[in-house]
Amino acid sequence: MVKLDLAGAIMPSSTAVVPAAAEASSRIILVHGTGHGGWCWYRVATLLRAAGHRVHAPDLAASGADARRLRDDDAPTFDDYSRPLLDAVRALPDGERAVLVGHSFGGMSVALAADTLPDKVAAAVFVAALMPDCASPRPDVIEKLPLTDWVDCATDEEHAPPSVLFGPEFMRRKLYQLSPEEDITLSRSLVRVSSYYVDDMRRQPPFGEDRYGAVRKVYVVCGQDQAIVEAYQRRMIAGCPVEEVREIAGADHMAMFSAPVELAGHLADVANTYT
Repeated sequence: MVKLDLAGAIMPSSTAVVPAAAEASSRIILVHGTGHGGWCWYRVATLLRAAGHRVHAPDLAASGADARRLRDDDAPTFDDYSRPLLDAVRALPDGERAVLVGHSFGGMSVALAADTLPDKVAAAVFVAALMPDCASPRPDVIEKLPLTDWVDCATDEEHAPPSVLFGPEFMRRKLYQLSPEEDITLSRSLVRVSSYYVDDMRRQPPFGEDRYGAVRKVYVVCGQDQAIVEAYQRRMIAGCPVEEVREIAGADHMAMFSAPVELAGHLADVANTYT
């Protein structure tokens, strides 16, 4: 039975549907999306750790609690932005592999890590995430995203690199519409300026078929996503072979808040399966 606190939120100690870690389970690295930080995984990370899984949720450059700012001398390129993830994967002991979980734009960083260090990736999991293929330019999945209503987001194409800051109404209507009110409040206080690094990624070749393409992939479809809508999630799945597709029908874009127990259960099962 799932326990609730006095505010109706899921208690972190509730592990009834989160499979316990297998004896040789891989480390799980949780990668946040645009404007967010490792903090956004606090519910899921707590559930996974309570079930015995080893979890790391790094802040990417100029994100979360990372002290750097989005500017040319701190995080000028997508590789620089993703460096904390690359460093975490590279630092794994010899013979150890990690399950990388990317949410939203975090899927692009997971793809980069899988392409750079494929032998250290047990599986790449995409949660309502951008999932590039190996035939198209890297930013293709960003540029073809059918999101036209950015509501009150602030963009600056002249910034170096070009920047975006999610507005409170965009977050409520497109990202968090099914999430607890306290998590919307938390996100509004912690959201930061970020970038999609489209121009920078356009200068890079597509991800390698023999590297990123060879890493096993799992996609978690979030059925109530208003930002990366389900139809587009399935379009990406059709264009990039995956081992399996899992679904959370009642999750909004921020599944770690709207369906944390169900998402943690899927991630724990993937970690146990693909080790």
